[in-house]
Amino acid sequence: MTTMLTWQADDGHGLEGTRLNIGAGGAYRALSRMVRVHPDGDFTASFRLVVGTGGELQRLSVTSATAGRERHLTLNRTEDGYWLLDTGSGIGGRRDEFGGALDIDLQYSPMLNTVPIRRLDLHRSGGEHVMPVVFVSLPSLEVSQVTRTYRTVSPLDESGRALVELRYDDVTAELVVDADGVVASYSGLATRLGPSTAPAPTT
Repeated sequence: MTTMLTWQADDGHGLEGTRLNIGAGGAYRALSRMVRVHPDGDFTASFRLVVGTGGELQRLSVTSATAGRERHLTLNRTEDGYWLLDTGSGIGGRRDEFGGALDIDLQYSPMLNTVPIRRLDLHRSGGEHVMPVVFVSLPSLEVSQVTRTYRTVSPLDESGRALVELRYDDVTAELVVDADGVVASYSGLATRLGPSTAPAPTT
C-alpha cells in the first residue's frame, strides 16, 4: 500500500508531506518533506525512514536547510543495539547506544510517532510504555537521548480511530491514530488534512 499524507501545523506555520509505502510483511518506508516558518529563521527538512518487518526503525536520513546552511544526518541501528550517526562531514561517525532506544523523535514531525505506536501495537492491543528515545532537533540536527511515555487511551473503535496519549517533560499530547497506526492528529503540533481529520474517539 502506498499513500500520500499531509499534515498542517496547528499553529499554521508548517507543513509535512509524506509518501508512505507499507509492504505486505509489515515493513514500511517513508519519504517526507517539511517546511517551517520559524521566529529564528525559516527552514526546510526532508527525511527517509526505513522500518523492518518487526516494526523496528532501521535507518533515518535527514537533511535540513536554512538560508545560511545545509545539514545532513544519517542514523543506522546495528544488530548489536547501537546507533551509528553520520553527518556526512567525512571525519567519521559516532556510535551510541542511547540507553537502548529503539525509536527516534524528529522535532515537529508527527510521522515519527507512528513508529513506536505501530511497533507496540498501541492502537489495537493497548498498553503503556516509558522508554528512551533518540531526539533529533530541527534545523540544527543535534541529537540527544530523551524519555517518552506512550499510553493507549482508547483502542480502535468502529470509526477506525484510536487515541494514544504521549507524555514528556511537562507536556501531555493526544494522538489520534488511524487503523494502520499512522498518526492522524497530534494535539498542539499538527493535523492531517483530508478525511483523516475526523473527530477523535470519545473516552
